[in-house]
Amino acid sequence: MRRPPVKAENRYEPETDKREDKELSKKGPDITQDCVVNVFENKYLNVVDLQYDAGRHYFDATRHAPQDIVAIKSDEEFKTMLPDAVTCFVIIKTPGSEARLLFVKEFRYPIGRFVIAPPAGLMDPEDKDAKEPLFETAIREIHEETGIEVKKTDKLTVVNPLVFSSPGMTDESNALVSAVITLDDLAPLSNDNAEITECFDGFLLLTRDDALSLLKEGRDNEDRFYSAYTWMALMYFVSGMWE
Repeated sequence: MRRPPVKAENRYEPETDKREDKELSKKGPDITQDCVVNVFENKYLNVVDLQYDAGRHYFDATRHAPQDIVAIKSDEEFKTMLPDAVTCFVIIKTPGSEARLLFVKEFRYPIGRFVIAPPAGLMDPEDKDAKEPLFETAIREIHEETGIEVKKTDKLTVVNPLVFSSPGMTDESNALVSAVITLDDLAPLSNDNAEITECFDGFLLLTRDDALSLLKEGRDNEDRFYSAYTWMALMYFVSGMWE
């Protein structure tokens, strides 16, 4: 749900203000670099205040430096920008078994519990200079979070080059990449290569029927809600778009 912009308290609003509001709603606020006020900044997350009009502003949680947030990009920059991260829809094929969708069980600090999720991770700066930046990130993240080495014979596909996570609150974005991987067995599966701040508790492998069941229930196999990216992975898998 879109959060309404914060508005300076004013018990009396002249009719002219209401007309201006209607015009603003048609074209949208003009957000420029001069509007951006830095509120909080660290290595992983910044919060900026978009002060787009007198007495009006909107907070934006972002992974970008204040001078590089999405809101102030030109149309051309917006259309060609790379995502902040890559989410991987990993589909495993092993001899004698039907294809299965692979999720990791990861502890997510903001919700305080383990949830099932597709392997995912931020793009490293050097990834952006690679010939295939999205695949570069996907291959690394799949190995870090699952132990699987993606081979040249495995099939990587860009499902979507950039989707926004929750644009009412943040400009964070992810690419969606499908990885159809053939293994002799499941022995390579391991969380041992994950970064120290990441906390995992194994894996969940789903057949198409299993995935359909989770979609219908709206919860995972432990009766927990899951993220929008998990829902996307389930839908992609059961649709057969990866085949």
